[in-house]
Amino acid sequence: MAYETILYEVADNILTITLNRPDKLNAFNGTMQAEMIDAFDRADQDDNVRAIIVTGAGRAFCAGADLSSGANTFDRDARRGPVKRLADGAVDYSDPNVRDGGGQVTLRIFKCLKPVIAAINGPAVGIGVTMQLAMDIRIASEAARFGFVFAQRGIVPEAASSWFLPRIVGIAQALEWCFTGRVFPAQEALAGRLVSKVVPPDDLLPTARALAREITEKTAPVSVALIRQMMWRMLGADDPMEAHKVDSRGIYARGRSDDVKEGVTSFLEKRPAQFKNTVSADMPDYFPWWYEREYR
Repeated sequence: MAYETILYEVADNILTITLNRPDKLNAFNGTMQAEMIDAFDRADQDDNVRAIIVTGAGRAFCAGADLSSGANTFDRDARRGPVKRLADGAVDYSDPNVRDGGGQVTLRIFKCLKPVIAAINGPAVGIGVTMQLAMDIRIASEAARFGFVFAQRGIVPEAASSWFLPRIVGIAQALEWCFTGRVFPAQEALAGRLVSKVVPPDDLLPTARALAREITEKTAPVSVALIRQMMWRMLGADDPMEAHKVDSRGIYARGRSDDVKEGVTSFLEKRPAQFKNTVSADMPDYFPWWYEREYR
């Protein structure tokens, strides 16, 4: 796919995805949705990509949905044509055309097998902030601003953020930000645990890249892929036994791998490890251990 709204650049095993509509403050539209999903598909298939950074071009990260359609921006029937109806005339909510586009992006990021770092360079509002919630680590510039502005637009939070946000910042903080819809600065995002670090603007990408390099240069890619899915998916588990089952499978399967032999030997020999297993070829036989949910 030739991208129109994002940049896709790989260097030193780090993929940088840059939202690239700076004249529109990187506002999210259908093209950006499709291109972001394609970019994460592509990254998962490329063993040369060991970590992903997502940032914005210009002075914004993402100003939210592109509102150029005016009052009909969120009216799917007006913009795409009527969705399917049931025999009694009620909306058939299983129609894929009902699906939220931002949610399709966050669900794709959720399934990613590579660690994802958000480098928030400026304003991040609406989908501009909710898309970050499925990313693993968020680092903000001092120039960043955040807003869960949905209630001020008469709509509701999207991009599966009602699942992600309370798990990240707690229910009370999530509700305060969503009830008020106010835009708040990076330091408030840090205090509320939405971001893990706030740095000067010029330090943002170097900080994100330094973290990405620490991952890519010192860790086993298959282990990182498994850890990412273990941590995220256990957020919805109903008992620690579910974690114990997955941990046990992981310790058994990885314990017999060449990566673990190398990891232990390199430690004893006091040298950097050279991990050879790849995500494309060496994920263990118990992976995935879950059943994918369908939209219906």
